[in-house]
Amino acid sequence: MADPKQLILVDGSSYLFRAFHALPPLVSSKGQPTGAVKGVINMIRSLIKNYEDSNIAIVFDAKGKTFRSDIYTEYKAHRPPMPDELRSQIQPIHQIIEAMGLPLLIVSDVEADDVIGTLSQRATKIGMPTLVSTGDKDLAQLVNDKVTLINTMTNELLDTESVEVKFGVGPDRIIDYLALMGDKSDNIPGVPNVGPKTAVKWLQEYGSMEGIIENAEAMGFLKPGQTVIEATSGNTGIGLAMVCAAKGYPLVITMADSFSIERRKLMRFLGAKVVLTPRAEKGLGMYR
Repeated sequence: MADPKQLILVDGSSYLFRAFHALPPLVSSKGQPTGAVKGVINMIRSLIKNYEDSNIAIVFDAKGKTFRSDIYTEYKAHRPPMPDELRSQIQPIHQIIEAMGLPLLIVSDVEADDVIGTLSQRATKIGMPTLVSTGDKDLAQLVNDKVTLINTMTNELLDTESVEVKFGVGPDRIIDYLALMGDKSDNIPGVPNVGPKTAVKWLQEYGSMEGIIENAEAMGFLKPGQTVIEATSGNTGIGLAMVCAAKGYPLVITMADSFSIERRKLMRFLGAKVVLTPRAEKGLGMYR
């Protein structure tokens, strides 16, 4: 049996914002902003060129809130609205991706991280090597012997060894590491006065979040009569829920008329339910 092709999952939402802020404010002759469009599409074309024999899928966040906002109402609540000049570029980017014949994955109630986490886990189970193209540190939690991260803007490649070199803990402890520190950019609270060095020190000494909680009193972290929940304001539980990428979410994917039969089969093979647009459904008839 031939080895399965590599799967490349592109964190489109991560690159959307990075391209918007990294490139100058380009506009078309009609005054339409195009900087983010150019940045995201060039990145995708570069991946296609560099990984010719791979299956590539692009993942974006859906509009609206996700299940994380139901768990913690303050999640990302401090973020300003998306600038109009960026919002107006999202639909053109989606249209170009579909015209290129690539799967465009947008799943409601979850974030792009969760879709990537679900597909990468399923790919690992069948022995399919997966490359996740992202600039999001949270996705280091997905790295294993089959899953690698690449940041195409810096050419940084993260496997299990380099994750530990970069963060001080392995991929299997990234969730605990992030939960201990919190994340100001997402308004996720961490344990008071805990930064990267303290988080790494505690995890290296006690092994996990559970180990830290079990030894909190011996660590001198608790005041007399104080509980862990009181000492952390309950933040450890909130952090764990917020930073953990969902890996078993049921995916329903809509593919446009530019679909590839091979890519449609791949998404179904990975456990996603594929729904075709009317034009795609009509075009599929000749293959049945």
